[in-house]
Amino acid sequence: MMGKEVIVIGAGFAGLAAATSLADAGYQVTVLEKNATPGGRARMFEADGFRFDMGPSWYWMPDVFDAYFAAFGKKTADYYELRRLDPSYSVVFGPGEAVDMPAGRGPLKALFESIDPGAGRQLQAFLDQAAYKYRVAMQDFVWKPGRSVTEFMNARLLADVLRMDVLKSFHRHVRRFFSHEKLLQLVEFPVLFLGAIPQNTPALYSLMNYAEMELGTWYPMGGMFEIVRALVALAEEKGVRFRFSEEVTRLHAQNGRVTAVETPQARYTPDVVVAGADYHHVEQLLPEKARNYREAYWQKRVMAPSALLYYVGVDRRVGRLGHHTLFFDEDFTPHAHRIYTEPGWPERPLFYVCAPSKTDPTVAPAGHENLFLLVPVAPGLPDDTEAVRAHYYDLIMTRLERHVGHAIRPHVVYQRSYAHRDFVADYHAFRGNAYGLANTLMQTALLKPSLKNRHLSNLYYTGQLTVPGPGVPPALISGQVVAREIQREHHA
Repeated sequence: MMGKEVIVIGAGFAGLAAATSLADAGYQVTVLEKNATPGGRARMFEADGFRFDMGPSWYWMPDVFDAYFAAFGKKTADYYELRRLDPSYSVVFGPGEAVDMPAGRGPLKALFESIDPGAGRQLQAFLDQAAYKYRVAMQDFVWKPGRSVTEFMNARLLADVLRMDVLKSFHRHVRRFFSHEKLLQLVEFPVLFLGAIPQNTPALYSLMNYAEMELGTWYPMGGMFEIVRALVALAEEKGVRFRFSEEVTRLHAQNGRVTAVETPQARYTPDVVVAGADYHHVEQLLPEKARNYREAYWQKRVMAPSALLYYVGVDRRVGRLGHHTLFFDEDFTPHAHRIYTEPGWPERPLFYVCAPSKTDPTVAPAGHENLFLLVPVAPGLPDDTEAVRAHYYDLIMTRLERHVGHAIRPHVVYQRSYAHRDFVADYHAFRGNAYGLANTLMQTALLKPSLKNRHLSNLYYTGQLTVPGPGVPPALISGQVVAREIQREHHA
């Protein structure tokens, strides 16, 4: 007897994880992807001998990837080679002032001690507490579907909630351990990936410091898209079928169920639908009365930043630059103000540079450099014009050239920009978001958009706009969580 038919909308990390988990459990799974290639925001493109990862560039939380492949009797090494970066990344504080973050707790303690005597011991205490949060979060909290408060109603979990500092801000928490401004910037950096300033991020997320400092920063040789290739290969091994360049244009609903999924090429009548595309967009494909949330709800959500990106190919090697470099050479306060308080283009932004060719010679021609530059910006900015993009390109390239000590722009042989309107065009991203919802206290666990449609018994959501949140490892977990819910409610 054939298993129930499932349509998964979107071939991003969450959609791929859901599809593979369901196929492994006996469901017939078809993935419909609007773009020509899989990966969602983690797609890749090639141009003039360069290979550019389009989105995620940090490989953190390797245990999540290991556990994912192990669930299917596989290892990451079956699909790609991982290399730990050392230093993990560098931070530029100003001209001639940069700090390399070494791999491993011992060297990190020595670095902190050299910046502020006594801080090495404080780092030990900080990471010990962060390790506890990480362990509990990864064993319990991130795997909760967030559909009922009863999921958290046992004595141990309630005690853990208190110990996890859910109600305390990250900003206040780190100042219990450190006072030196540079160390505060180094410790607060990882939560910027969560989409909110430290003052509005729960102290629970010091677990990200454990992930970064203890578990390490890694790189899959060949690029981040190698992870996507691995996920697709595993999915196909399990029998998942893919339909690329096939965009879902409408979801038909009747009698409390999705009855059909419509694309320009076909009409599908699955038993279950998993929406791995942008949550807000998928809701617009439904009759209004079948949507989980009104438009006013979405307009009140606190979004993580969007991103202004540049993919740059250079016909020479670039000095004084590692794999990951963060430019904290300007005050983040006015930049944060233009992201979170008064949305607009920042005057003097912080930015990030990834140079994967420093680790991987296959991503650029011999003697060339592959650069990925990112400026965090507010979502929903209307004036994403070529002139704006050109302005910020020159602004950050000037600072990059000042840091490396030589000209780069005359050696640029390829350059492409990417921002709000591209996120909307390629992913139907709500307000042109890059990272999803900010992980604020009021948008955590039960307070995130629900992974299950409240009106339609066979429609589920997965990805960065629902539990557990933004980022590649959470997306992998999200897909597995929704697959478990489907197996519980719609037996194969």
